[in-house]
Amino acid sequence: MFLEHAVYWHWFIAGLALLVLEMLIPANLVLLWMGISAMIVGLLMWAFPMPWPGQLVLFAMLSLASFFAYRRWRPQETASDAPTLNRRGESYVGRTFSLTSPIINGVGTLKVDDSQWRVAGPDLPEGSRVRIVKAEGATLRVERDT
Repeated sequence: MFLEHAVYWHWFIAGLALLVLEMLIPANLVLLWMGISAMIVGLLMWAFPMPWPGQLVLFAMLSLASFFAYRRWRPQETASDAPTLNRRGESYVGRTFSLTSPIINGVGTLKVDDSQWRVAGPDLPEGSRVRIVKAEGATLRVERDT
């Protein structure tokens, strides 16, 4: 069996392989902690050789402990001061505008700031006041403003 003949540098190679896999296949940092654990086992094997069952138990314990410790004490995501920065249409929800062209058969256009937007809603004449209720990709869903 391969593990019966494992030496410290085998663990270093396994750790590097796991770290490379984490970069290529993002796995929510699971492989990162396994790779670091494999390298720690390799370092301990270099200093204190042990039989392969002990190596596997140590690797499993270090992997689980480091992963769950990270999950518990990881940095929290901070709330953004501009949550709709890259979702421009969503930043218009709730605002009121005048139609630049009539809505016919449920579709029309609306000038918002410096751009034209496709709008969907009830048929309304040009110049009607509408309120944006939802952004659906490049289309703004509107309703008559009262």
